[in-house]
Amino acid sequence: MWWKILNLADTAPFPGVLGELDAISEVVSLPATVENLERELPRADAYLCALSLRLGEELIQQCGQLKIVCTPSTGWDHLDQESLCRQGVELLSLRGENEFLGSITATAELAWGLLLAVERRLRSAIRLAGEGVWARDGCRGHQLSGKTLGILGYGRLGRIVAEYGRAFRMRVIACDNQRRDDPEGIESVSMDDVLRLSDVLSIHVHLTSENIHLIGREQIARMKPGAVIINTSRGAVIDESALLEALETGHLMGAGLDVIDGEWNTDLPSHPLIRYARDHENLVITPHVGGVTNESQRAAYAFMVGKLKSRILNWDG
Repeated sequence: MWWKILNLADTAPFPGVLGELDAISEVVSLPATVENLERELPRADAYLCALSLRLGEELIQQCGQLKIVCTPSTGWDHLDQESLCRQGVELLSLRGENEFLGSITATAELAWGLLLAVERRLRSAIRLAGEGVWARDGCRGHQLSGKTLGILGYGRLGRIVAEYGRAFRMRVIACDNQRRDDPEGIESVSMDDVLRLSDVLSIHVHLTSENIHLIGREQIARMKPGAVIINTSRGAVIDESALLEALETGHLMGAGLDVIDGEWNTDLPSHPLIRYARDHENLVITPHVGGVTNESQRAAYAFMVGKLKSRILNWDG
């Protein structure tokens, strides 16, 4: 069987990464636009995802020959999983590929970059330097040594960020709903303790129906005055209205976010957090670039191409 694969992932910077698929299929690579997705997907047997596009129920129902959706990510919130399941479409992802994922550190590195940006007021420092202003005391921030780093979700990324915390001479505590052995120098604590004790709370959990707004108004109120939240997980894990209120009142000193709720909306400039960040330097937002490095993307695309090829060759559906 000759498959037609729609590829909207930006694989152009990595020549040859789709080579394994070319020998067994017709690969149609196009820019990641809604128009290309809606026009081409109903005629495809497999889809290599662009993470910037949401695939919803209405379009899925129009894709009668679609058999596999392949996403080079651990997260699935750009996909309507229930609709894919009802349509009988198989979902391939990086979730659970622990041996491979152990080599990917990009998101953890960005989490630390966001933390430094908030604690050292890098937005102000970069702006003032660009204006030729060398009044250093106007950018006075905080050192990390001696402070408490709380890790919410002590899986792969949480463990890497914990290592960074120890390298910066921080006390590191971790909370995870799956009880894990405490590694040397890391204290396993309850949810209440990780909120109450953390000077910095770094979030590393998967988005599930159970942890939507896991960090809400009540949880933020239990955090230390002047604490910082870092989120490279998913936007919906935080109640954003409660976060915004805590930033406005000064209960939280700052936040660094690589994710927001509603990333696929077309009116992002009016998103409340983005509007606030334009005029307030205690909120640093990046556009979900945690895993977007040359090294991590090349590896992820190559891994998922191999996984998709293997599934096509063994297709029995």
